[in-house]
Amino acid sequence: MPTPPFLEGSQLQSSTAKAPTFLSLPLHIRVPRYLRIDSDLEPLEEGEWRSLSSTPAFLWEGPRPLPGWNMVEIDMERSVTGAAAVITFETASRIHTVELPLRAGKITRRMLRVPRGVRRITLCPINSRGTFRLKHFRLVWLTPRFAKDRLLQRLATNHRLYRSYPKDEVLSLLNKEARSKCRSWHEIALDHYNSTFFHLDPRISSEYHQWIDMVESLGQGLSYVAGAAPLTTQPVPKIVFSLGLILEENVTREAFGNSLASLMEQTYSQWQLVVSAPDMTSESHAWLAALCESDDRILLLAGEAAGASEDITAQLEVISNTMVGDWLGLLTTGATLSPDALMRFAHLLGEKPQAGFLYCDEDRLDVAGHRHSPNFKPGWNPDLLLSTPYLGHLGLWSREQWQACRRSLGGENIATMQATDLIHQLALELIAPAHKSHQTLAWRVPQILLHVRDASLSPAMAAPGVPETRHLARVSDYLARQGGAAVAEPGNVLIEANDVASETAENVRVRWQLPDSQPLVSLLVPTRDGVDILKPCVDAILAHTNYRHFELLILDNQSECPATLEYMRDVVNRDERVRVLHWDQPFNYSAINNFGAREARGDIIGLVNNDIEPMNGEWLTEMVSQVCRSDIGCVGAKLYYPNGTIQHAGVILGLGSIAGHAHRFFHRNEDGFQGRLKSTQNLSAVTAACLLLRRSVFEEVNGLNEEKLAVAYNDVDLCLKVREAGYRNLWTPYAELYHHESISRGADDTPKKRARWLSECEYMRSTWAEQLDNDPAYNPNLTLVHEDFSLR
Repeated sequence: MPTPPFLEGSQLQSSTAKAPTFLSLPLHIRVPRYLRIDSDLEPLEEGEWRSLSSTPAFLWEGPRPLPGWNMVEIDMERSVTGAAAVITFETASRIHTVELPLRAGKITRRMLRVPRGVRRITLCPINSRGTFRLKHFRLVWLTPRFAKDRLLQRLATNHRLYRSYPKDEVLSLLNKEARSKCRSWHEIALDHYNSTFFHLDPRISSEYHQWIDMVESLGQGLSYVAGAAPLTTQPVPKIVFSLGLILEENVTREAFGNSLASLMEQTYSQWQLVVSAPDMTSESHAWLAALCESDDRILLLAGEAAGASEDITAQLEVISNTMVGDWLGLLTTGATLSPDALMRFAHLLGEKPQAGFLYCDEDRLDVAGHRHSPNFKPGWNPDLLLSTPYLGHLGLWSREQWQACRRSLGGENIATMQATDLIHQLALELIAPAHKSHQTLAWRVPQILLHVRDASLSPAMAAPGVPETRHLARVSDYLARQGGAAVAEPGNVLIEANDVASETAENVRVRWQLPDSQPLVSLLVPTRDGVDILKPCVDAILAHTNYRHFELLILDNQSECPATLEYMRDVVNRDERVRVLHWDQPFNYSAINNFGAREARGDIIGLVNNDIEPMNGEWLTEMVSQVCRSDIGCVGAKLYYPNGTIQHAGVILGLGSIAGHAHRFFHRNEDGFQGRLKSTQNLSAVTAACLLLRRSVFEEVNGLNEEKLAVAYNDVDLCLKVREAGYRNLWTPYAELYHHESISRGADDTPKKRARWLSECEYMRSTWAEQLDNDPAYNPNLTLVHEDFSLR
């Protein structure tokens, strides 16, 4: 059987063989050099293994590792996602277990403490059934000083409690906690350190409940997650909230009673509920009237007084004329508010008096009343709202905005809409006013304030019709009223639509019309030698781009390879769209592209890496149609590694301290968090590996920062400058390209490169600290450690 290089010389046998089977691994001298197959592992061809259970094991034999701090490194190819390796240290009195979530395509590194008196060590390479290849594994003993520094740095960078604190303050806080709990500081620190690697998947109910226990049950809520002051220390503005509740004929007493009870339990008492019940039977009307009479803040509009039952606009008119509040909204039947929901909204209005619309995070309740499927929403995201109705089941408008949005409503579908449809239709009307006023009118409370009953408990929520057709109709009506510069059509199919909310299955693609006179696009491709990657990139762009009005500028940074120079001469001669410009200076990505932009002839600048290959001919058409919109700044594409996994689906600020790629290593066909891998949306930043923006915008923000950001984060800085100038950055899933990232630039693996990278990180942190800590396209309840939108 073929043997992988790191197992050369070993004999692979099952653990039932008479003689022990050892696997020679490249381990550090101070830890075991041999592993024996212990249980539930089957060797396959070419170094591949099959795990036969969720607890397969190698048994370590040989010298024990030194006690104290160690660094474990493991790299594994595997057939399952979300797996973890587990190392177990057994002493005479205790069993110490360390779980190592495995990273796709990268070495997993983790500090751990080896206890004294270890008698047995086992390695579970993968905690599930499946196949794997163990490519790299070793343990390295660490000096206490080095371990302490790395541990404090990790907490200061990634832990929700210590993030952005100096390391000495982190240590002081750890010592304080250790004294209060009568434990050593390194035990406390290690617990917190391990928690930064822990993934809580919001799609898994048990893990969501763990998050609830850690965050909400401690009474920390929003102040814990978003850094807000406790409610008791904030002034409360005097605001009356009026909510409308439109009941349908088949509403259950239980569903309505739950909604009503949640209002009665509010810690904020200034509210009004207007119940519209045009189609109640006499029996239903009796119990409905009895419930509504329990509080004089509740007003029941029944029968003809509620308006025509078949026309929701008529009912909305009656509700609006009856509401007395400063802020007006709609609540879907069966949905319940958390006790402090209205108080949270009131406090937000104290901070954002200019707001015109409010919404919040929400989750669902099953038949037994158990919470599941949280919907942690981004901040105001107009292009995501056009793609999918992400706002959910509760919206609040200022009276001024409510009236303005109602006046704008139209379209043949409006009369037969459901209440949730109406929330999104009204919200769509905020997009144009917000753009014209250059103000953010919509604000979010990033906390679960609403719980939506599953359709099995609340039949009124089971809206008829195909969901994507309903949202498509909403968006089509809205676009038609805006002048018809775009058309809506069914978008990407969401294959994972689950319980998060029935509406999240909706996905719409908006096609924006190109200008009558198509603008010239200047694609800037920096390179130095490397004809083996440059040629496929340039040839693919020239051959497989349907948008023809572009020029391609190869920015040559001191190439010396004869084959590269020959290729550049050849491609210029055979395609008049190609020019070669020579940059005879040391490598500086920002300076090279600024030079290219000055020499470019196009009205649109395209930053393109030399290891990019289009996957479809529509990529540039899609990006140009988006970037020509007056309110859009930078436009990014959906990029894949050659193996088909996601390399770039937008940039999340604060991820990994500065910024990181959303959904990295997800598979090509996955929907992503709340379907966002398949939805056009606004993001704070996108990668310059494939980025378009108008020349006028590029020049307005003075291009890329070639003085402070020669290599890293210059694209993030550019996008943030563009956003600060009043434009929305955008990512589209309909422009798809391969990105051979590992080829285009080497690692920061020399002292000089490391120093440069640290300097660029410091510049980003000092310049954009507030933005890096609060990305409006993300949610503060989600991780800043991993790229998978797991819980924080």
